[in-house]
This record gives sequence, structure tokens and C-alpha cells, in this order.
Amino acid sequence: MTDDRCEELADEITASGDLRSPEWRRAVLDTPRHEFLRGGFFRREDGGGRTGWEPVRPGDEEWLPGCYRNESLVTQIAGTVVPTDLDGRIYRLPTSSSTLPGLVVRMLEELNVRDGMRVLEIGTGSGYSTALLCHRLGDETVTSVEVDEEISGRARVALGTVGHHPDLVVGDGLEGHAANAPYDRLIATCGVLDIPAAWPAQVRPGGQILATVGGWLYSSELAGLTVGEDGTATGRLLGGQVSFMLARPQTPPPLGVLPDLGDGPERESSVPWDVMDDWTARFVVQLAAPAGPRSGRRFRGG
Repeated sequence: MTDDRCEELADEITASGDLRSPEWRRAVLDTPRHEFLRGGFFRREDGGGRTGWEPVRPGDEEWLPGCYRNESLVTQIAGTVVPTDLDGRIYRLPTSSSTLPGLVVRMLEELNVRDGMRVLEIGTGSGYSTALLCHRLGDETVTSVEVDEEISGRARVALGTVGHHPDLVVGDGLEGHAANAPYDRLIATCGVLDIPAAWPAQVRPGGQILATVGGWLYSSELAGLTVGEDGTATGRLLGGQVSFMLARPQTPPPLGVLPDLGDGPERESSVPWDVMDDWTARFVVQLAAPAGPRSGRRFRGG
């Protein structure tokens, strides 16, 4: 049954154009995603103007089919809460997920890896993408960094279950992992406000970095960069409105007491307020102010 589900998933992401090469198809076919979701996932529930999350656990009717949908599946809420921790609904923000397989595979295809290359993955998460890398390149070539010790531990168990034993590191992925450098490729499965200096410093000249660049306006794009002989990295945006949770050290602070928006001089804007509803417009604004959150308040007559 699992083989059939893996094949159906591979067929779906092949049809979408995300899966293009036989090597990555073989990796998808041989990697049972449900092994990386043994702790369950959260189902989104919207109602009453609020977004809540309800646990789906092994044994639930929708758990196994859900594991093989081409969707991102939330696996942790509020930094600590996992599906086995509660019954009912929770109204907090997701903090970890198993990324939709189509996006994972698209990014792996974009890496343009070759046999023997050494890869640094930023954000182990469930371990599913780590397993695909190990299948394609070999466990000894893969280093994966995860900031959350419990998430890393669960990924280690899942990876071992499917026969993979890469170098898993608990630490701040923004610092990379210099001990195993230099790398031929670096892939980030979390969003960043900018490319940390440590990343190109740990990738050999000619090597590539693939990361999602965004900000607190929650508009982001996938960037493909090549490291030069001088240690700088240049490249282009690859498109597709790719979105990941921001790296935890770069997440915005919780909403507190806002400043008095009625205090101070006022001036009319030359652009309408709703321009910020556009993904591209928000992304362009973030280029100037990645750590600028969006807030609003309607005044009388406004």
C-alpha cells in the first residue's frame, strides 16, 4: 500500500512539473513519507474569523491518506505543542511543518546536484527532505541543521527507520555548520530575511545556495545563488511565490503595545492602502525593510 501511495505522489508531482529526473523520482518512490509523520500532524480549521488547528494522529482514518497528499502538514504549534499533546483545537501559530513534497522536490531539482557532492541543509524539520538527499547522494555527504532539539530527535528516529544516518546537528542554521565545510550545495527549508554571511563562507567557489528570502510582510521568493571566488554569492529569483516559515531567530516579536498611531504628523500616501495586498508589492517593500511588520488602523474618514 505504501509503495502505491509513493507512486501516486510521484506521479502527481511529475505531472505538476516539479519532479523531472529519474534519480529524484526513485528517491520519492523509495521514501515513505508517513514514517516522518508518525507523531501526527495538525488539520487546519477556520471558523468565526479565527484559524485553529486540530490533531490528526496515527490510527485516525485520515492520517495515512493525509501523509501522501501533496500538501504542507503542520507538525508543531507555538514552538512546543505536537499532535499527541492535546485533544480539540488550538489557536496558536504553527512553528514547524512537513513541507509539501512538490516544493521539496522542486528545490532539490533546482540544486543541480551530482554524485559525490556535499550538501548542507538548513532546517531538518520532519526529515523527509533529508531522506531524499541521502537517497540521492549518500548519508555521508549530507549535513542537516535544526534549531529545535526535539524536532531533530524525531527526525533522527524517522531517518533511522528508513535506513538513513546523515550528520544531524542541533544549532542555529543561520550559522551553518563550519565543521563539515566546505559544501558544494546549501539548501534552506526555512525562510530568511537575508542570506547570512556564514552560508557563502562555507560553500566552495562555484557552489550553489538555494534559499527562500522574505520578511515580516510574509511575501517571499526562492533565490538561487552561486558563490564566487571572492566568497560573495550572486544569482536571481526563481519565481513561484515560494513560502516557508521564517528561521526562528528572525521571526517577528509577538504583538505588544502598539505606538499611538494618532500621535505625530500625518501625510497622505501616493499609493492606496490595499497595494500591500499584492504579493509582489509586499516583496519589493521588504527589499528595503525586511524586518518591517504590517499593521493598520482605520481612522474616522479613512
